[in-house]
Amino acid sequence: MKVHERFLNYVKYDTQSVPDVDKIPSSEKQKDLARCLVEEMKAIGIKDACMDENGYVYGTVPKNTDKNIPVIGFIAHMDTAPDMPGNDIKAKIVYNYDGKNIVLNEEKNIVMKTETFEHLADYAGNDLIVTDGTTLLGADDKAGIAEIMSMAEFFINNPDIEHGDIKIGFTPDEEVGNGAELFNVKEFGADFAYTVDGGKLGELEYENFNAASAKIEISGVNIHPGSAKDKMVNSILIAIEFQNMLPVRETPENTDEYEGFYHLTDIHGEVEKTKLDYIIRDHNLEKFNKKKERIEIIASYLNEKYGVGTVKVEMTDSYYNMKEKILPHMHIIETAKKAMENLNIKPIIVPIRGGTDGARLSYMGLPCPNLCTGGHNFHGRYEYIPVQSMEKVVELLIEIVKLNVK
Repeated sequence: MKVHERFLNYVKYDTQSVPDVDKIPSSEKQKDLARCLVEEMKAIGIKDACMDENGYVYGTVPKNTDKNIPVIGFIAHMDTAPDMPGNDIKAKIVYNYDGKNIVLNEEKNIVMKTETFEHLADYAGNDLIVTDGTTLLGADDKAGIAEIMSMAEFFINNPDIEHGDIKIGFTPDEEVGNGAELFNVKEFGADFAYTVDGGKLGELEYENFNAASAKIEISGVNIHPGSAKDKMVNSILIAIEFQNMLPVRETPENTDEYEGFYHLTDIHGEVEKTKLDYIIRDHNLEKFNKKKERIEIIASYLNEKYGVGTVKVEMTDSYYNMKEKILPHMHIIETAKKAMENLNIKPIIVPIRGGTDGARLSYMGLPCPNLCTGGHNFHGRYEYIPVQSMEKVVELLIEIVKLNVK
């Protein structure tokens, strides 16, 4: 089966994870794809393929040499983001793309425009997999799964090519921050691994955000507006005051590269109670901690102004920058760069403005940078992936395994 054919099969499964659900997986439907993958892994010759009770899938392509070769792992996540619908995906292939605007849905006038997505110009002549504009595509990260599976099948079908143990792991719930939570690093048994969860062909990432979430609850006092003078405390107005005390330029739409931000993801309330949800991000740990401290300082100021208990803050760290854990193992990055260069892929080493399972896994003892899948525009209706990029990523994974043979 070709890599894009695998991918088109996987996107038929609705695997959206669900935020704020206290179980893993957050949606049982993720296990439907997990069971499919186990069956496929066994069919291609991965004898130990299995799914555990939490929906994690594991398997091994066993070594075929007595040489002392590091055990390498490849990991991708099965869930898709909750940002847009992930069911009934109508994927289609735009063959020999002409470099012009792509009409995804004529009836609903949904058009992917080259003036908005300049990178489309790079793929003229390629075959692009797109949606009908009403759902996610799911390349994040079912493309990574398809590429890992195709790499595994290659080595099983070519036993004359020497390699060490190749460990495979597919996780649930990455999109809601829990993908690595119950990953069994010890049983996985890899010396190091790569998540295959990035974007454009050539991306190689070993720096990510430090991340936290902050839930702000503001309490007010509701009085009939006709007699509210000196009595009413409007929690909505205090919430606006809270937001306005944060740096106006430190938002996602005003930052890039190594710049961190505060992102207000949800606000709802009435006079008596208003809740705000933030995510806080920065690559630099010191700046990250100062951002969290600013949240507490603002809350303290408003409590002093309006009364103790007016503003309550619940702040939780989500993950940390993997760079600290990768630097002692930079041979992992150098191998990936060498593999790209061997295949005429230009390495694009960029900081992740987000996080991956690899960030958590690196702090759990498994150094785990991130590789590209070849996809673009994740988490939205304009998601697409070139077939040729997927094929090149499969070659990249194969080359990385070959380069680890000493």
